[in-house]
Amino acid sequence: MGNATVKLFYAATSPYVRKVMACAIARGIDGRIERLTSAAADYQPQLLSANPLSKVPCLITDDGLSLFDSPVICEYLDSVGDAQPMFPSSGGARWRALKHQAMGDGMMDACLIRRGEVGKPMDAGREDLHAKQAAKVARSLDALEASAPHKVIDIGSITITAALGYLDFRFAVEPWRPGHPVITAWYAEMMKTLCLAQTAPPPA
Repeated sequence: MGNATVKLFYAATSPYVRKVMACAIARGIDGRIERLTSAAADYQPQLLSANPLSKVPCLITDDGLSLFDSPVICEYLDSVGDAQPMFPSSGGARWRALKHQAMGDGMMDACLIRRGEVGKPMDAGREDLHAKQAAKVARSLDALEASAPHKVIDIGSITITAALGYLDFRFAVEPWRPGHPVITAWYAEMMKTLCLAQTAPPPA
């Protein structure tokens, strides 16, 4: 990447894009990312060419390599510059961060599945699908309440914060804070950090 500009296909409300931008801000390289909105028809052919899955985020490096999805992009950004790494290099800190990244991504995946079903006829099969995805999030919240991430900025804490923020944004009618005082306090502290405050989703 050097000092060159890279291109990021993004959607402003995507929690996965938020992960990427939070990592970029934390590493001080967000100013070197040209953002291309996936909603713009002009960019759709480019996105399909770069990512056959047609998903955001998708990053095009300065040498033309396309990277997807958010875990890969974030690890790439972590290789740029000299800032504190988002991916701990070894030991318990690394595995804890990767575990929380996987948990946060899974929570966001479950939410996106439910969002994709909005407006469709609610038959028994869809009710079961909604219930199973909601249960994944509920179990994850309980696990976080029992063992919250450390109050450090790494890929795990960024991803969990993005997932919780997405719950506020898209599922405000299902508040997650009641019954979870530990993770509620943790989230409030994390939201004071620049990279997470600047990438917060718009009000629901």
